[in-house]
Amino acid sequence: MRYNASMGESSSLPVKIAIIEDDIVISQMYRMKFEAEGFEVQTAEDGKTGVDLCEKMRPDIILLDIRMPQMNGDEALKKIRATDWGKNIPVLVLTNLGEEEAPSSFHALGINSYIVKADFTPRQVTERVKEVLSGR
Repeated sequence: MRYNASMGESSSLPVKIAIIEDDIVISQMYRMKFEAEGFEVQTAEDGKTGVDLCEKMRPDIILLDIRMPQMNGDEALKKIRATDWGKNIPVLVLTNLGEEEAPSSFHALGINSYIVKADFTPRQVTERVKEVLSGR
């Protein structure tokens, strides 16, 4: 089932979420939560793999960590934003860094929300994703 953000209803195609997060436990926790809500979820454990995943998957929304191996989150987002398919994808930064510690480039690259993992429950993150998808 697909969560239809504009109607608050379900349709036949799932909303696709890419979770780019190097902590496997956190990544799988969010994957299970979103799948239980009817989303299609794919994960990547580093920024480089995340960019490749997004290019193939063309997600409807991206959850992106900042500090990761091989390529950090702001570098990954720069690469995603530089493409035709990625320039308008909603992105939620999901990190344990306070917003003041984040690279200033994140806001310039057009993020939709900044979430400190320790301050939000998985349910709250799911609700924030739904809000972003519905344009609120």
